[in-house]
Amino acid sequence: MAAPTDSRLIELHALQLDDARALLEHDAKNSRQEAGESPTAYVQRVLDGLCELSLKDPLTGLGNRRHFRSVLERSIEAVARSGDSVLLLLLDIDHFKIINDTHGHLAGDQVLQAIAGCLAGCVRPMDTVARYGGEEFAVILPNCRPLFGRAVAERIRQTVESLPIAVAPLLSVQVTLSIGGAYAPEWVRSTADLWLERADQQLYRAKSEGRNRISLEQPQELSVSAEEKGLLFGQLGPDEAAATGMAPGDVSHDAQGNVTNRVNA
Repeated sequence: MAAPTDSRLIELHALQLDDARALLEHDAKNSRQEAGESPTAYVQRVLDGLCELSLKDPLTGLGNRRHFRSVLERSIEAVARSGDSVLLLLLDIDHFKIINDTHGHLAGDQVLQAIAGCLAGCVRPMDTVARYGGEEFAVILPNCRPLFGRAVAERIRQTVESLPIAVAPLLSVQVTLSIGGAYAPEWVRSTADLWLERADQQLYRAKSEGRNRISLEQPQELSVSAEEKGLLFGQLGPDEAAATGMAPGDVSHDAQGNVTNRVNA
C-alpha cells in the first residue's frame, strides 16, 4: 500500500489540543504523546479519552445521564424485538438534604461516592449503573426475571442501610434508599420516557409509603400471536429465531424460506 501523502498526515502543532489535554491531565498517559507514538495513534487516544469522559459522572465514576439514556433506549428497542425481561430501577437517597445541611456538601459528596461504589458491587458486570441526577441513581438489569429483580433490589437496599460512611475522622453516617422499578413492556414498541415514568411512579410510591423500601411494578403478561411473532421474526433463520428465545417447535418455514409460527399464543 502506498505511503500516505503529506496532505493526509496529522500535524499536531496545527491542532488546538490544549483544552483536551487539560481535561485529560488527571491521567498523564492520556494527555501527552508517548515516545515513538504516531500522531494518528495519539489523536485517537485523546478522542477515546474524551468520549469516555463524556459518558462518566465526574464525582462517582459511574455512567452519567447521557450514558444511561443511551443504554435505556437500546434496551427498550431490544425488548420489543426479543421479549426479554429487563428491569429499570430508580434509587433515591432518603433525606439527603439533611446530610448536606448538617455535615456540609463535602460530606454529601462522600456519601454519593460511597453509595456509587456500593451499587456497583451489588450488581452484575452486564448491568448498567448510572448517576441519574443529584442524589438519584439508576440501574438497568437485562435478562432479569421478576423474582430475581426483587432480590437484587432488596440486596441493594439492605447493603446500603448497613453501610457506615465516614464523612470525617471521627464521624460516620448511615443512609437508606427508596427504590422504584418497572419492567420494559415485552413485545411492545414503547418509549424510554414512558418506561422511566412508570419506574418514577414506583419510586414516588416507595417514598410516600415511608422510605427505605422497594416498590416494583409487576410486568404484564402479554399474549403475542403467531402472526405478530411472524412480523417480528419473518426474515430470521432457525438459528437466529432460537437465539431470540423462540423454541424450535415454534418455528417453521414457508416455500420462500420465511419463518412461520405454528403456535397460537
